[in-house]
Amino acid sequence: MPDCLFCSIVAGTVPAFRVVDTPDGIGFLDIRPVFKGHVLVVPRPHVTQLTDLPATLLPGYFTLVQRVATAVPEALGAQGTFVAMNNVVSQSVPHLHAHVVPRTKGDGLRGFFWPRTKYSSEEETQSYADRIATALG
Repeated sequence: MPDCLFCSIVAGTVPAFRVVDTPDGIGFLDIRPVFKGHVLVVPRPHVTQLTDLPATLLPGYFTLVQRVATAVPEALGAQGTFVAMNNVVSQSVPHLHAHVVPRTKGDGLRGFFWPRTKYSSEEETQSYADRIATALG
């Protein structure tokens, strides 16, 4: 899909801080993270929402989401993750994506209000991407 930002990231025509790249999808850092190390996991084909993803692609895609959800706490010293997906409503990019957000008890995240933060530099952003990529093996 030529107008889709995430399709352009998948194609490599738009840069992103990738943490994983597989036939089932890719994971990259959210540029407006809830917490640093917040990863978006997208399937390779352009689909807008979960109900559009072919059933044959579900196992590979969700295995990738699960791998990222395992790697993020290991890489960042978090206690766990928050994994979420919006379908149409609240999707800033209309391409299916799962949010994998590092969590630590007392981090201040409440309900579905997602305050956003920023990385201080491209170097800091890359360091988070590298740590998660290393944990993914």
